[in-house]
Amino acid sequence: MIIILNEKGEKIQEAPDVFNPGIEYAILDNAVANVVAVRVEFNFALLPGQKQIDAIGISDSEIPIQAMIHTKPAFENLGDKNILDFQVAELSSFMLSDDGQKLFLTNKTEEADQVFISQKLSDGKWAEPQLVPSLSKNESYNYVVSSNSNFLIKGGANYTRNSTETGFTLYEFKDGNYQIVSPLKITAYNNYNDTADLSVSKDGKTIIMGIETDFTQGGADLYFATKKEDGTFGLLQNLGKSVNSAGHELLPQLLSDNTTLIFSSNGYSVYGDFDLFVTYRLDDTWKKWSEPINLGSKINSPDFEGSPFYDEDKELFYFSSIVNGKTTCSSIKIPKSVLMKGN
Repeated sequence: MIIILNEKGEKIQEAPDVFNPGIEYAILDNAVANVVAVRVEFNFALLPGQKQIDAIGISDSEIPIQAMIHTKPAFENLGDKNILDFQVAELSSFMLSDDGQKLFLTNKTEEADQVFISQKLSDGKWAEPQLVPSLSKNESYNYVVSSNSNFLIKGGANYTRNSTETGFTLYEFKDGNYQIVSPLKITAYNNYNDTADLSVSKDGKTIIMGIETDFTQGGADLYFATKKEDGTFGLLQNLGKSVNSAGHELLPQLLSDNTTLIFSSNGYSVYGDFDLFVTYRLDDTWKKWSEPINLGSKINSPDFEGSPFYDEDKELFYFSSIVNGKTTCSSIKIPKSVLMKGN
């Protein structure tokens, strides 16, 4: 049984082991002219167990249809990744600060999550993570999604569904500690799960969330909302079919150009489980995006890849992988000219 987990270590779904995966071809021996419709019938009773049909394609070409991963050569030409070894018992998520100097790590325990901070040292290495009690007070979940020099946003608080509450809280660093400023509120917020994924634009005026609602196109989808004059955010709006698939779209990370968006998905051709993709905003509606591009096999693997964060100054891309239920954090060098639109 495959257990799919999200950034907080929550179970997203269970899927049975897959037997005979791949593409099955039905090729006609002789061409048939003037076809206007095709009817396909399945008899699932012939074999025991669960079945799944992802898609059906019809072609008049002599070359069979192949499932191709949409990536680009520059991603395949990256160097080797560097696995970061943090002494955290059960790492479930991490977040890189805007300046690239802090990593916020969540240690999952049987009780409440614990948030640790690792500081980047002058030699480029990461210091031993230190527990931050003020960021570890939620009843179950504690995870940081955004941090700049003055403020950070943490998720995981209990909230009332179908209200303006979201479970996210704004903190400020004051007197040597992180102190609560206010909850992050969204008009008519609704989410099937206890937690969600969140990314904030550099100017703080737009958020992008990964949630599952009555209006998602598949599993979890990516939505955006804009800040109102009173400091709360308006209704969440779906990013559209160019990004959201029939599968799950999770863990968004919007870069400083407000145009480049990285996210994790299992709804496109992938190397294994969830892969990391990049897409580019095409206009000011926030609903038109380019076709997602897979970040390639130097980053994506047969396992789960998520938690994308990019240090734009050092041009270092950080991400997580979940292998046999254990989360690891890695970094890899990606030039801005390769990753970000307009560079």
